[in-house]
Amino acid sequence: MKRKIGVLISGRGSNLQALIDAQQQGELGGEIAVVVSNVGTAAGLERAHKAGIPTVVKDHRGSKREAYDAEVVSVLREHGVDLVCLAGFMRLLSPVFVRAFPRRILNVHPALLPAFPGLDAQRQALEHGVKVSGATVHLVDEGLDSGAIVAQEAVPVHPDDSVESLSARILEAEHRLYPRAVRLLLGGRCRVEGRRVIVEEE
Repeated sequence: MKRKIGVLISGRGSNLQALIDAQQQGELGGEIAVVVSNVGTAAGLERAHKAGIPTVVKDHRGSKREAYDAEVVSVLREHGVDLVCLAGFMRLLSPVFVRAFPRRILNVHPALLPAFPGLDAQRQALEHGVKVSGATVHLVDEGLDSGAIVAQEAVPVHPDDSVESLSARILEAEHRLYPRAVRLLLGGRCRVEGRRVIVEEE
């Protein structure tokens, strides 16, 4: 029986598409059971529709964070979700959400964490003059981009990079990295020891 994945989005859904592509190629290690968006006009919803994946829109406006998260958790449980993937979901999860899926929530971030957490990570990297940035897939805890790291891929920073050019190359790395991390986690190839995720390579 395939493990079920719930994907949360707020926008274009390019990382969602990377997960869909991996699933269609038999390389995800599970199946996307539902896509949930807090934005009804999110372009990622159309990507899910084209792939025949159920979608749910839950507008967060007017709801307290914990109450909203409880509603989303309920939707994910209705679809039998084993693993939650954040793919451009622009909300910080409350403890209500994190505790509902302990060590079963993944996020992808456009930097080599713990460097440059939060918004505008690519701009932060350029402003700090780093020579290497990249992408990180990490488990989600109750902090901001502070969970244990599952996988990373380095991306060189070129002297003439803009935020846009660096972002584009990091996004390509995210698209490679995220499906692989999902496959490792669903395949039981990861164990957590303190802050470290020990990965048994494929």
